Amino acid sequence: MQVRQLFDQETFTFTYLVIDEPTREAIIIDPVREQIERDVKLIGELDLKLKYALETHVHADHVTSAAELAERTGALTAASRLGAACALRHLGEGELIRFGQSALRVLETPGHTPDSLSFTGGGHVFTGDALLIRGTGRTDFQNGDANALYASITGKLFTLPAPTLVWPGHDYRGHTVSTIGEELRHNPRLAGKSRLEFGVIMSRLELAPPKRIQIAVPANLSCGREAGVPAQG
Repeated sequence: MQVRQLFDQETFTFTYLVIDEPTREAIIIDPVREQIERDVKLIGELDLKLKYALETHVHADHVTSAAELAERTGALTAASRLGAACALRHLGEGELIRFGQSALRVLETPGHTPDSLSFTGGGHVFTGDALLIRGTGRTDFQNGDANALYASITGKLFTLPAPTLVWPGHDYRGHTVSTIGEELRHNPRLAGKSRLEFGVIMSRLELAPPKRIQIAVPANLSCGREAGVPAQG
């Protein structure tokens, strides 16, 4: 399993192209609408067959390109059963996303949003906005819940093997990848912190709302399409 990490500078969003090398089948995780030409070009250059366009959650800071990618590549859109209804496959805990000889297992990791998912397999975990490098997703909008996020991270993500590579949905400090062991030891919001202490930390963040929230959330509930336009033909 090969991981290609791609970055959108304006929204600090990571997109992941995950490739089954023997068969050249692949999935893409959290694609960004403004980067669709980059992504389609790379898929073509690497001679890949895109099987799924996956979403970790309904994003508030960028608009997904999932529906258009699906139309242009023949992939299927997939998201949480609690998320965008437009997705052709709705995912829940323990399901497998198969591509070629590889597979990722779905972990329901709510807290940042109720529909947040992570995907793990082959020594990797793609954590979306649940677990970030030396941080976590925020919990102050979109029905966020600090207690649920603490449970998701400590009860699911932190039970993965320590060497598991952590690929987050965003980075704002210049990091690209971490490990479960690193975050257990060094994540300032979580290392040695109780659920109560974590809740206090999250309640004191005082972050500004995402600039695109009024546009991004409705669009992402339609897999990146404007209201009334089919998500996939």
